[in-house]
Amino acid sequence: MYPILAAIHVATIVLWIGGVAFVTVIIFPMIQKMGGSLEQVLAFQGIEHRFGRHAKIYVALSGLTGFGMLFMEGRAGDLFTKQGLGITAMLVAWAFYLLVLMFEKRIFKRIFGKPGRFDSARVFGALAVFHWVILIVSMFAVLAGVWQGHGGRF
Repeated sequence: MYPILAAIHVATIVLWIGGVAFVTVIIFPMIQKMGGSLEQVLAFQGIEHRFGRHAKIYVALSGLTGFGMLFMEGRAGDLFTKQGLGITAMLVAWAFYLLVLMFEKRIFKRIFGKPGRFDSARVFGALAVFHWVILIVSMFAVLAGVWQGHGGRF
C-alpha cells in the first residue's frame, strides 16, 4: 500500500506545485502587462477559478497520502523535531495552502470587493509577491522532504 500512496503523493505534489510555479512565473507577469484592470481581473478570476478546483483536489490528495505514509512509517513523533524537519516543512506548507484554499472566497472578496478603490497594479503586484513567497516556501518543503527522505541529515 505504501508505494501506491507514495506515487499518488508525488504525482499530486508535482501537479500542485507545478501549477503554482506556472501561475507565478508565467501567468502573473502576463496579467501585469495587460492594459485595463477589468481585463486583468477577468483573466485572473478565470485562471484562478479553473486552477483552484484542481488545487483543492491536489491538496486533499497530497494531505491524505502524506498523513497515511507518515503513520504507516510510524514517524508522526518526528514532527517538529530536528530529525523531522523535512516532514514538518511539508506539513506547514500543506497547512498554509489548505487555509488559503478554505478561505479563498473571503480573501478574493476582500481583495477585489471594492471596485471604487481598486488599484490593479498594487493588487496584482502584491498577489505576484505572495505567489513568489509561497512558491519558495513550497520548493523548500519539497527539497527538505526529498533530502530527508533519501537519508540526508539536518
